[in-house]
Amino acid sequence: MSWSTAPDLRAQVMRLWERGELLRERLDAGASRFPLRLSLKTPTADDITRRFDAVRAWVAAISATPHVRLEWQETRHRVQGNQRLPASAWVDSLDEALAWVGKRAEHARFRTLCAETAARQPLLLPWLQKRPLRALELAAEWSRLLDVVAWLQAHPRPGVYLRQVDLPGIHTKFIESQRGVLAELLDLALPEAAIDPTRTGAQQFAARYGFLDKPALLRLRVLDPALHLLPGAPCPDLALDADSFARLQLDVARVFITENETNFLAFPRVDKAIVIFGAGYGWEALARAAWLQHCPIHYWGDIDTNGFAILAQLRARFAHVESLLMDRAALLAHEPMWGREDSPRTADVSRLTTEERSLYEDLREHRIRPLLRLEQEYISFSWLERALKIIRPMDDFQPLDG
Repeated sequence: MSWSTAPDLRAQVMRLWERGELLRERLDAGASRFPLRLSLKTPTADDITRRFDAVRAWVAAISATPHVRLEWQETRHRVQGNQRLPASAWVDSLDEALAWVGKRAEHARFRTLCAETAARQPLLLPWLQKRPLRALELAAEWSRLLDVVAWLQAHPRPGVYLRQVDLPGIHTKFIESQRGVLAELLDLALPEAAIDPTRTGAQQFAARYGFLDKPALLRLRVLDPALHLLPGAPCPDLALDADSFARLQLDVARVFITENETNFLAFPRVDKAIVIFGAGYGWEALARAAWLQHCPIHYWGDIDTNGFAILAQLRARFAHVESLLMDRAALLAHEPMWGREDSPRTADVSRLTTEERSLYEDLREHRIRPLLRLEQEYISFSWLERALKIIRPMDDFQPLDG
């Protein structure tokens, strides 16, 4: 039998709760959905003929459903005579609906949140209407979230670390743990001038709203003891913030970048050169160093589609970058070391040389082997030493202007 049961009717109301519709009911300035008509599947004339006792039992059960008002219809059946059956089912009020699904307490808590928000931060009421269930999840933290919003309204783009926000009950970990929801609230409550729209995502929360953030560190090794970067340390391994790196004054004639820490640590000595431990996608910190525009840069990444995409992204900052050991000869010579690229790129990549593009397209189209990858640490050290010997001389380098 497909006739509606009391649980079927209740499930319809519960779905409204799960979509947040019952919480929005009194926030919405439009017409109320109550009285709410429920979908009711009733017995047919054939059911009355063939299953009369079952129909009577169904009528009794559906009539006993709490919080539901039934409208009835009189029909005359050719066999059973006059019959009175439910024709429609209604929930007359929001209070009845909440009582039926057991959500009166949650609704009252949400109303309290709305009242507090209307009094303290009315600009955030649209967020409550959009995400009422999320607001309920945050009920215990809501007052503190409003405190943070109010603090930033009073101190736009404060130029301090999150640790320095001085509010009772508010600490760095609280703000960091709530970055996602705070970003949604702050975007509504702060003026445009207080928000940097170019900074997005949880990792750029501090920069988006004008907090200080821990500096991006660039790790480098000096490959020539004659550079004398640190007294008593011939080839130091250093980590510098991006601004300090940009201000370095070294007689550097060549820069290498590698994505693998072992390669970084084992990189052989090269006259007037340093090696940088790469950062994968994203070169903003490195780009601050204008002096890099005036010396050769060699990038050594994995031979796979993402390796070439990272190379292309680096060239967007430094157009003169040359690849190192990212060629077809190195790939084919190390076939026993081939691995698998789990998330290959499928889009076109610009800023590649003719040879690099040919290899990239072969990898992307799986012409050599599906999902082929050669990680840089599997290339033999002798190949690296040989490649360093044949790198073009400095006299051939043409630095960029500016």
